[in-house]
Amino acid sequence: MGFHVILNILIMLALIFVFYAMQKKQYSFTVRVISALLVGILYGAVLQAVYGAASPIVKEANTWFGIVGNGYVRLLKMSVIPLVFVAITGAIINQDSRNLGKKAGMTIAILVLTAGIAAGIGAGTANIFGLNAQGINAGETEAKAGQTIETKLKDFQAKPIQDQLVEIIPTNPFASMTGEGSNATLSVVFFAAVVGISTVGIRKKKPESAEIFTKFLNALHDVVMRMVTLILRLTPYGVLALMIRFVSTSNFREILRLMQFVFASYLAILIMFAIHLIILTAFGMNPLTYIKKAAHVLTFAFTSRTSAGTLPLTVEALTEKLGVSQGIANLSASLGTSIGQNGCAGIYPAMLAVMIAPTVGINPLEPMFIIKLIIVTAIGSFGIAGVGGGATFAALTVLSVMGLPVGLVGLLIAIEPLIDMARTALNVSDSMISGLVSGKILNEINMDRYNNQAITESEVN
Repeated sequence: MGFHVILNILIMLALIFVFYAMQKKQYSFTVRVISALLVGILYGAVLQAVYGAASPIVKEANTWFGIVGNGYVRLLKMSVIPLVFVAITGAIINQDSRNLGKKAGMTIAILVLTAGIAAGIGAGTANIFGLNAQGINAGETEAKAGQTIETKLKDFQAKPIQDQLVEIIPTNPFASMTGEGSNATLSVVFFAAVVGISTVGIRKKKPESAEIFTKFLNALHDVVMRMVTLILRLTPYGVLALMIRFVSTSNFREILRLMQFVFASYLAILIMFAIHLIILTAFGMNPLTYIKKAAHVLTFAFTSRTSAGTLPLTVEALTEKLGVSQGIANLSASLGTSIGQNGCAGIYPAMLAVMIAPTVGINPLEPMFIIKLIIVTAIGSFGIAGVGGGATFAALTVLSVMGLPVGLVGLLIAIEPLIDMARTALNVSDSMISGLVSGKILNEINMDRYNNQAITESEVN
């Protein structure tokens, strides 16, 4: 390990100590997270300016920074499946199960509806900017990526949509709990719902058994939530390390080459986020309050690029800060990791479809093309994994159904990490919006807590 690597590690340790001191001095959680984001950008930029993005020094330093960044993401992912299981099961056995179908149906309807709106925004933005894949030259990296995506399409098409839906039902729920597979989260949700419904079903015939299991599950829920709280306290450190790695290793020359698509993507995402705020306003909720209380969640989603990994923060913000009932919060956050993702499964595949259509002689301004694209994108938003690579599978789904070539997706490989950051933040915002709107419609939101400006922190701090 060279002198420069050791120096960079010592600087990182100093920054960690600064954020630890901020925590001790009771700086707000949101301030610490956003500060970590900005400091990470600055330090990452300095590393790239001094050593270069491809420098062995930067690479080795980031392997050490990864202990903090990657370790934090892995801790969050470790808590996702236990949280989903206890949250969904608890939501059923501790509430009136007759309303479960209504809650789930309302949540899914909002997620899918917003995915359709996002697809329309994506298609419209791509058409306004005149994005066209014919004008992009593929390099060696993009060509290889295109071949990989073509291979993924063959694997994807090997399973009919009917089989993919059936696979949500786990044959081995414990295998699903390992988190492997694109439908793992939905499979755990399904299994948890069956366990919860079964518990409610034996209350009359075997009340003692039902009571024992209910107490056990509630105790397990308390333990899991405490575990999540302990992990969330590490958020500023995780955000710092993740941002340093991204900025210090990004190839900004390649990003500039495709800057028009980057700009169009961010504009579409900002428009859709504005629509989220308009939806809140329409249901009588102050959008500025939402931004203030959800800022740390969206910041982590932006830096980590994982909707599933952000799930614990999403649930915590919905319940503790925004006043949504535990049941609605658990459903919207869990289902939102795999259904209706506005960024990855809405805007992104729609923009690609418009961009690629001219290469096969299709006019992307045709009304029927746009309508079909919106419908296909909304329906195709089911089962898209909330982890890295989910957007690629969403694109495979939409482009293959629309009869468009998928290999050209590889042309955007250089800017994928950059646009994926904003896409993920929008995905998480959509989960939270679905929870807030469902809670308002079903009268399961405490508006006093939502509007209480003093409640911006919880015991996470």
